[in-house]
Amino acid sequence: MTTLWLTRIIPNLQNQQARRDFRNAVDLHYSVMKLFPDNIGDEARKQLGILFRAETTPQGTYLLLQSRTRPNLDILPAEYGSADSRPLTPLLDALRPGLPVRYRIDASAVRKPRKSMQQLYNLKPIVALTGPAAIEWWERQAEQAGLKLNTTHATRMDAASGVKAQDKQRVHNARTRFEGDALIEDPDLLRQRIADGIGRGKAFGCGLLSLAPAGPAQ
Repeated sequence: MTTLWLTRIIPNLQNQQARRDFRNAVDLHYSVMKLFPDNIGDEARKQLGILFRAETTPQGTYLLLQSRTRPNLDILPAEYGSADSRPLTPLLDALRPGLPVRYRIDASAVRKPRKSMQQLYNLKPIVALTGPAAIEWWERQAEQAGLKLNTTHATRMDAASGVKAQDKQRVHNARTRFEGDALIEDPDLLRQRIADGIGRGKAFGCGLLSLAPAGPAQ
């Protein structure tokens, strides 16, 4: 498997561009993509395996960025903030069946109603899920990723939104944060889903699955 890199960027929120990026998912996407080669062609984000998630904690705000290619952090603007990268290889190599882990993901939980249902109930082509329906969606995704969930806590997040510069198309991806404890059932499948991301909106801060070792399951 290609090496995955995990980068942590701690923004200087006194910097105008950093403040703008962390308020707008589209601007953040553009800033992230600038850290990588620009000659990849179509579906560059997918080919480079770029996924990211903004975190706000009592200690401050930061960005987690995962990619198949190490980003060029020298491209970050002066006074944008601090950053460092490290390979995810030790974590991924340690995954084994039955290993207890903690997980976190900001995901866009949605469903696509059949056209007959759309017409009957005047539904949009893509419907955002919340509450128990969102949790059921995540349970299916986790099972398909080789995880057996023990606990799940779901928190509805602000949508990942913004306006694309090229065509002025508005981006709006509903987000739910899922976190809890799980056991690994299929390490190979899990490694692949970590690399690929889960769900929609991967270009705008959704789909990055993070794992950390947990204590023995009770």
